[in-house]
Amino acid sequence: MNVAWCTLTELAGLLRDRKISSEELAQVFLSRIEKADPTLHAFVDVYQEEALSLARAADQARSSGMPLGVLHGIPVALKDLLDIDGRICTLGSRHYESRVATETAATVERLLAAGMVPLGQTHMTEFAFGGWGTNPLMGTPHNPWDLKVHRVPGGSSSGTGVAVAAGLAPVGIGSDTGGSVRIPSAFNGLTGLKVTHGRISLHGTGLLSWTLDTIGPMGRSVSDCALVLDALAAPDPRDPTTLSQPVERFARDPRAIRGMRIALPDATQLPPFTDPGILDAWQSAARTLESLGAHLIPVKLPDWYFELSVPAGRIIASECYTLHSDYVHDPKARLGPAVRERILAATRFEPGEYAQVLRTMAQRRAEFAAWFADYEAILLPSSAIPAIAIADVDEASPIPGYLTRPANYLGLCGLSQPAGLVGGLPVSIQLVGKPFDEHTVLSIGQAYESVTTHHTQHPNLGALGLE
Repeated sequence: MNVAWCTLTELAGLLRDRKISSEELAQVFLSRIEKADPTLHAFVDVYQEEALSLARAADQARSSGMPLGVLHGIPVALKDLLDIDGRICTLGSRHYESRVATETAATVERLLAAGMVPLGQTHMTEFAFGGWGTNPLMGTPHNPWDLKVHRVPGGSSSGTGVAVAAGLAPVGIGSDTGGSVRIPSAFNGLTGLKVTHGRISLHGTGLLSWTLDTIGPMGRSVSDCALVLDALAAPDPRDPTTLSQPVERFARDPRAIRGMRIALPDATQLPPFTDPGILDAWQSAARTLESLGAHLIPVKLPDWYFELSVPAGRIIASECYTLHSDYVHDPKARLGPAVRERILAATRFEPGEYAQVLRTMAQRRAEFAAWFADYEAILLPSSAIPAIAIADVDEASPIPGYLTRPANYLGLCGLSQPAGLVGGLPVSIQLVGKPFDEHTVLSIGQAYESVTTHHTQHPNLGALGLE
């Protein structure tokens, strides 16, 4: 068994049965990082000594015979917007390359409390503002599914997606404001969970949009995401949006999907640039879920559903401008041109437009809740296309977030999971769920995963000297 491709449950079993130590496990991933990251460029900073020290401490705790959590001693990759007190956190920007954090993100606190071992910080789109995953100043990670052509990793959680897909980490943390967990999960063949805003504390997290930001896990299986969500989901008085969430466990007792009503949108509503192979994978997934006893109900989404990417973008740009207005106008500030332009778009909005967009968003959420009431989930593709070459990227294109942004705008949750390969590149489906109903989308995802093998596929990294 190559532990680099194991799920968290499998790794926990190996550790529990003393077939591998946490120190040995950490060393496996650190060695893979050393071999592959000069090419893949997933990590901003690798915590070599710190990770080994934490792993030894995890082994020492295990030797006590006391009960430990399932994640204890398992490595994890962290997106470079999660502060760790005393360490540099760049938010993917050269402008912040010397920024030292003065607090620790709630996400990191909870992962450490669960006994996890951070391997380092991963690259990201600057300020988390972009779906292709490009970053001209910090460097764009290399999608591991094609080592000959530099393809987009998906953004903004680009480095996390590449690290987990290449077996440089067993699981990682991303963030999702308009698709930034689901897009890189789709492009890299991973399972990624976009949680409801307010499910995981944003304390100590570099913000893009305080209205739409969420933290989410990216792993090899649905159960991986559920286990990490169990560790992260909790009320936190430092983030008041978390205080009203229902408290529940996600990795236990998945719901039976027999009889569930899953909305299947009319294919004519999908964008005209949708790859035919992705349409086939999406429709095949629908048939699979139907064979498991779910009712796939043909529906027409509200006419405005996919138009929601535009007002979502206005919210993101407006709030991002507020966060970075002190220097975004300065031509000497070391900012990527595409991200600078996205931020400055907020200066061209009409007076009062931001407030009106928020007011309309509340109305749309109420309207969509009424539409959604008769269904447990919606089945969509995660991305309309597989990963394209970096050379073909149009930074102004709405393509990467076209299918994902509406869920953020409407306050929903969503699960992206592998649905096969098209031309040797991963494609994915997306299960969109109601607010704070992660348990349902995880249950549907687990059922689909139980009768398919797409999530077990991984890239061939022989050219990098890795199995």
